[in-house]
Amino acid sequence: MDTSGTLSRADELRHWPTDEAGARAVQDRLRGHVRLDEPGPVPGFEGTAVGVDVAYDDERDVVVAAAVALDARTLAVVDRATAVGPISFPYVPGLLAFREIPTVLDALDRLARTPDLVVCDGYGLAHPRRFGLASHLGVLTGLPTIGVAKTPFTFRYEAPGPERGATSPLWDDRAADGEPEEVGRALRTQRGVKPVFVSVGHRVDLDRACAHTLHLAASYRLPETTRAADSLCRKALASL
Repeated sequence: MDTSGTLSRADELRHWPTDEAGARAVQDRLRGHVRLDEPGPVPGFEGTAVGVDVAYDDERDVVVAAAVALDARTLAVVDRATAVGPISFPYVPGLLAFREIPTVLDALDRLARTPDLVVCDGYGLAHPRRFGLASHLGVLTGLPTIGVAKTPFTFRYEAPGPERGATSPLWDDRAADGEPEEVGRALRTQRGVKPVFVSVGHRVDLDRACAHTLHLAASYRLPETTRAADSLCRKALASL
């Protein structure tokens, strides 16, 4: 798996935080590694788009992660992998990545080839600390990542137009300079259904993040990457 700059993924995992203060310190330290100056791959590129998702078994205190690779042009599934790991971090809103990333990385490592794009069921820059799961995962792997969430978290938006492909800005009204900041977009992937909420993770700009999401959501509200990873997660959890 590719890594970003001098950042050592092994070192980060070796010193994985176990409390809220430690996790926030990690977010503050790694946030500056997010690359916002690359457009990312062209939608429909020749390669793989990989969806990742997790499911929890609270009784056994474990998390199941799934990674499903799709042909980025045809959306056919070409590879899949799962991993099971311990839940080693408490539930804290805004810090869910610390419960999930180690096992997600394990699932990604079990794929036959390195992903060209990773699509997370969650947030990237559309996060109160500008460092959601998609950004954190992107920094640790060096891979282009985007976040596609089902809800807007704490941010404000106006409903996009009713047609497929319509967008509207996702605003953070609590920006440091007092001016609203666009942290993502609400995107209507299918006419007559609720929008999804797209944000940059790492090494992909917002225009292409939305274009990738629209391409991957050819028939349903959610991208096929997310749907496939969610289905595999559920099956893996049921087989424990």
